[in-house]
Amino acid sequence: MTNEEVRKAKKAWGLIAVVNLYDCNHEMIQSPAKIRQYVKELCQKIKMIPYGPTMVKKFGSGCLEGYSALQFIETSSITLHFDDKNGDRAFIDIFSCKYFETKDALAFSQEFFQAKKAKIKVIVRD
Repeated sequence: MTNEEVRKAKKAWGLIAVVNLYDCNHEMIQSPAKIRQYVKELCQKIKMIPYGPTMVKKFGSGCLEGYSALQFIETSSITLHFDDKNGDRAFIDIFSCKYFETKDALAFSQEFFQAKKAKIKVIVRD
């Protein structure tokens, strides 16, 4: 984000980081323990306070079966969806009313899941 975009984001009601990861480590996105570890470490990295336990479930069928996770945070939530059938992808949405460094969330996520490619879209809610 540019300096002007950061300034606006810090004054906004909320911020959403939409993170897409491609070619992740297959074992990592198939491990509930690793997914919980990621959420815990992400919260620390972006200075968010978890509210309750991280929920991790595998459901769906066929090519749509995969793990999803939800972590409430004191200022909103983090949701994750994993696709291990079509390229080992991860789709992560971080929404918070408290400002956080989106570039840190992207870099940490890509490194943690060992993704070969990553994209982010940031949406400011005002």
